[in-house]
Amino acid sequence: MKFLRFLLFPFAIIYDAVTTIRNLFFDVGVFKQTSFKTPVIVVGNLSVGGTGKTPQIEYLIRLLKDVFKVSVLSRGYKRKTKGFVLLNNFHNALDVGDEPLQYFKKFTNITVAVDANRVEGVQNLIQQKSPDVILLDDAYQHRKIKGSFYILLTKYNDLFTKDFLLPTGNLRESRSGAKRADVIIVTKCPNNLDFNQQESIKRKLKKYQKEVFFTTISYGEIKSKQNLISVDDLKNYQVLLITGIANPNPLLNYLDDNKINYNHLKYADHHHFSFEEIKEIKEKFNVFTSDKKIILTTEKDYTRLSDVLEKLFYIEIETRFLDNQKEDFNQKIINHIQ
Repeated sequence: MKFLRFLLFPFAIIYDAVTTIRNLFFDVGVFKQTSFKTPVIVVGNLSVGGTGKTPQIEYLIRLLKDVFKVSVLSRGYKRKTKGFVLLNNFHNALDVGDEPLQYFKKFTNITVAVDANRVEGVQNLIQQKSPDVILLDDAYQHRKIKGSFYILLTKYNDLFTKDFLLPTGNLRESRSGAKRADVIIVTKCPNNLDFNQQESIKRKLKKYQKEVFFTTISYGEIKSKQNLISVDDLKNYQVLLITGIANPNPLLNYLDDNKINYNHLKYADHHHFSFEEIKEIKEKFNVFTSDKKIILTTEKDYTRLSDVLEKLFYIEIETRFLDNQKEDFNQKIINHIQ
């Protein structure tokens, strides 16, 4: 696969030229950008998938929801509906996408909407809900809207500084796109990332002249609709693990570190499970002989599977800032809104 991507290098050069010209036209005003008086915080990345946008959006929701009227706007990837949709209790993942549905079900005092046209989506939210702040999920390359604050995410073990454009690499646009960010967050760091390691990464990002923060993934309780299981209790279960996310490795490492025995069925990111695949999952689960057995999945996958699988649990996940960076980041966001 790596050799094939190398052979596609000429197409990456063409892609670089097209995206660079497009960004230049937005920067100089040839292409129109729309801005709003309402603060619009954009969370995104330069690369394809797996940088931790969902837990970062949820972090912002937790930070802001008790003080401000918060709205979240996503395009609703792989949804069957079109145009602007304001989420309600009757929607499912096929209607609105798994991530927006996760936000809606998890937080009761926010507004969640989907619209591929971010400008129209923001306009509709302002007209209908008058939010104090709008969070744009995965809209870093959506240049038609001009956010008021940009959060750029990059993975600790896959920094955008050492990547290349599609299809040779995984970048959606040139590394110079980082200059649009207000802050850069290095995600999925080891818990014990020390000062010297952080400074080394900051030197690699220094040319972009942005404040750099470091976060890690924190796993919480294991939940179903009615029950809780601790990680220690999970050791006593036969576990069938189902993942349909871009990068399940952090979860696999967490389960391995906690000595959890599991069988893993891996699917593509945002995968919509067919009838045959659900049947296959049930057959594999029924092979387990223990009375203590569960199907474990991610929060995002749970939104697509909870209505079709029994004994289904998900593991909570949160973004956690390293060292004493949390207060600095929180204050920066609140100051921006105020």
